[in-house]
Amino acid sequence: FAEPMLRRGLGKTAGLPVRPLVADVLRLPLPDGAGAGAMVAFGVRNFADIDAGLGEITRVLARGARLVILECSEPPNAVVGAFYHLYFRRILPVIGRLVSGHRTAYKYLPASVANFPRADDLAARMRAAGLVHVGYRHLALGTAAIHWGERAR
Repeated sequence: FAEPMLRRGLGKTAGLPVRPLVADVLRLPLPDGAGAGAMVAFGVRNFADIDAGLGEITRVLARGARLVILECSEPPNAVVGAFYHLYFRRILPVIGRLVSGHRTAYKYLPASVANFPRADDLAARMRAAGLVHVGYRHLALGTAAIHWGERAR
């Protein structure tokens, strides 16, 4: 399903030094240090092995190249978290089923987020994969987070 999305976006990257790649993140078909950077939006929680995937991305990054991850996150505020869980686990699946007609698609999303590491844990895993200057910032009241790190020089 990723390849058609990447193909459709090719017009947006025309003339830019960007090349989309469809591959298994656990076995990227690139040599060590070949990547000038990498980004993953709402996909890390779908890796079969988060630590191995982060390690493989780090392997293919050039020294000093940056990895940026945008992913759903557990809100750090308990009040926001209570509303978030109510919406995400009870309301969104119903709306998603009504709009899409697909019974399970919007049940998968809350389940995948519930099993995903918290922002501080993901940052620690990025460091363990060999990234430095790792940080993150919560967005949208903490329901998403943007993470960044660089391959050591």
